[in-house]
Amino acid sequence: MSRRLRRIIQRPASVELTRYEKLLPAIGEREPELEKLTDAELTEAAAKLKLEAEFGDKQLIEVCALGREAARRALDERAFDVQLLGTMGLLTGHVVQMATGEGKTLAGALAASGHALRGKRVHVISVNDYLARRDAEWMKPVYDLLGVSVGWVDPALTHAERRDAYQADVCHGAVSEIGFDVLRDRLVTRPEDLVQTEPEVAIIDEADSVLVDEARVPLVMAGSVDAGVADEEVANIVRRLRLNLHYETDSDGRNAWLTAAGASVVEKALGGIDLYGGGTSKSEPREGEDETADSTGTGDTAASAERASGSGDGNRLAAVNIALHAHALLTRDVDYLVRDGKVQLINASRGRVAELQRWPDGLQAAVEAKEQLPPSDRGEILDSITVQALIARYPQVAGMTGTAVAVAEQLREFYELEVAAIPPNTKNIREDHADRIFASPSHKLRAIVEEIREVHATGRPILVGTQDVAESEELAEKLAKADLPCVVLNARNDAEEAAIIAEAGRFEAVTVSTQMAGRGTDIRLGGAEGGSERERVAELGGLHVIGTARYPSSRLDDQLRGRAGRQGDPGSSVFFASLNDELVLSYAPDIPDGIPADDETGEITSEHAHRQINHAQRVAEGVDLEIHRNTWRYTRLIEHQRKEVLAYRDDALRTDLAGEVLKEAESEKYAELAETLGEDRLEQVSREILLYHLDQLWADHLAFLTEVRESIHLRALARETPLDEFHRAAIPEFRKIAMKARERAAKTLAAAEVRDGGIDLAASGVRRPTSTWTYLVHDNPFDSDAEQALKKVRGMLRKKRS
Repeated sequence: MSRRLRRIIQRPASVELTRYEKLLPAIGEREPELEKLTDAELTEAAAKLKLEAEFGDKQLIEVCALGREAARRALDERAFDVQLLGTMGLLTGHVVQMATGEGKTLAGALAASGHALRGKRVHVISVNDYLARRDAEWMKPVYDLLGVSVGWVDPALTHAERRDAYQADVCHGAVSEIGFDVLRDRLVTRPEDLVQTEPEVAIIDEADSVLVDEARVPLVMAGSVDAGVADEEVANIVRRLRLNLHYETDSDGRNAWLTAAGASVVEKALGGIDLYGGGTSKSEPREGEDETADSTGTGDTAASAERASGSGDGNRLAAVNIALHAHALLTRDVDYLVRDGKVQLINASRGRVAELQRWPDGLQAAVEAKEQLPPSDRGEILDSITVQALIARYPQVAGMTGTAVAVAEQLREFYELEVAAIPPNTKNIREDHADRIFASPSHKLRAIVEEIREVHATGRPILVGTQDVAESEELAEKLAKADLPCVVLNARNDAEEAAIIAEAGRFEAVTVSTQMAGRGTDIRLGGAEGGSERERVAELGGLHVIGTARYPSSRLDDQLRGRAGRQGDPGSSVFFASLNDELVLSYAPDIPDGIPADDETGEITSEHAHRQINHAQRVAEGVDLEIHRNTWRYTRLIEHQRKEVLAYRDDALRTDLAGEVLKEAESEKYAELAETLGEDRLEQVSREILLYHLDQLWADHLAFLTEVRESIHLRALARETPLDEFHRAAIPEFRKIAMKARERAAKTLAAAEVRDGGIDLAASGVRRPTSTWTYLVHDNPFDSDAEQALKKVRGMLRKKRS
């Protein structure tokens, strides 16, 4: 009833904390007794805990009391009451919101220990490998005192080391690394090659980042096919095209299209071909086409080629569209870096290099051609998994973050998780100033430099949060010319992050960073020295945080602000904004002219400007949510089908199902081979044959679904519902997989020949990829559903304004 009531009144983060608060005195009463125990006796007391399937009050008291004592001995940190509230919230399956510096890491370790003492294996899931290893090593003394084993996974581990890490009671790992191990396990042909254990409990650090920001980025397992191919001739032609003469873009930078002049230039340069089969200019939608169906041609290469088929050259048109997207819409040092001869994507929400992330192969090769780099290997997708599907594997899920309330509805909608907002141990005294708004980016930049000059003169440390790598380096150059030395932290030097952040709070420090300084970091006043230096900086007013623009999400703003004011420290924050910032141009492009600005500084004090920027941010958040919903609508069916395939695969892997299937289909051949090879060897051969065909058919099915998904929006032109049409196409094809796998396996067995006492599976056609690799697919820029969602929201906005 309470959950239904909360949904009716739409109150986020309304988990009642009274139950947990009532237990705090009892936890405190256990301290004197536990302090008398030796370390061995404390470990023994934890081992003797009798924990029930659900954590009752007595169990919560014991776990928290033992955990507090273990932390005091191991780390010289006595857990605050608010940390114990967070621990209890995690133990009972909530996402707890705890402010920066309030000790989420310890609360998470105590909760993980509680689940482990109940006999459950726990995965503590982080946003990156650095935090996973850091937290596992940092909290290991606490785990050890409680008799709980701990491990972590990262890309450098061997297969055996990885399996050992998962065998520990608690295993820390990045969401991508744990997801990749799930994908690898789905391709093994022997049970002993599995590395992961059965999923039981997940505790997610930076839960909003993992569950919301990363939720649209599938993790992919690919097998080698050949080198990627980009049309270098087209890339060289497109490189010479000019904006507003040869091509145009929409205001949000999601689509680009050739003008009539641009099409003429491209066609002439390609030898006089007819790109469109009739000379129709693509600068405007064709008659009868809905603009939301992406008539520009750049939004969906498959659809573009389909429309261009016939008398036009569809293949070259598709190549032009992809090359134009790479040239016009993807910017070096904003969307990606070129480092060590490779294109490396930048994670927009964290500002870090997404080491394993890439665009769909055609666009990846086009960007590489743009930068005149050799194309990377092209892969056949063998399997993939979304973050939502990964988390859904765990029967019990909890999470922790500093900014959960803002996405409480999404956590409830997509994961059925409720948010518990934990009060801070010490009141936050940070002073958050009102945004300062300027008429143009140049006015804004001058004001930011002046703000840094004034604050730096007092000796206070300053952290400047920029939008991207290019902006961080431009600001650093301006500061250098103004004789204001600074340290830059961005995707180029992310390996130095810990060292830079450790000194960002020292006297007179100026740190210019991308959003990567907004997560998983803790800036201590006075820097690494602390002590008297901390007091010196605190007396001056603490860390001053400057945002160079509002982010597309208010959570990102809050994360940056949260770098200051840690655990009651003094601090301040201010954001600068411009009516020509990307956020405003993309999501509130219709701001009326004539908003008054100061003639000299360009500063705007009108409340209307503040409202418009806030409105643009809300629209951006709404668009992101709609894209998230659309993505989930399509992947739900795929995940249901994947579960059925995996259940069949698991039976084939762990039982004699494969042998039974092939014995029934090819009884004479099976009996003949059994005499030669023996039942056990033939059973494994049968298993490998059936699993190979099952895996291949699933990979083919994924490729088919991708083709359907990329062109499904064309069904909207016929007044059909794209999602319904996707289901109609996907379901009949899926139902054929098991039958086809059995038929193909039977043919393979029938043709198999025994040579040198065994069967050469490769010679029989069972050829798995010579190499596999894992990567993240960047949010597909050709996703027309995202485009439809954006235009829908924009249309509503324009109607409201009119």
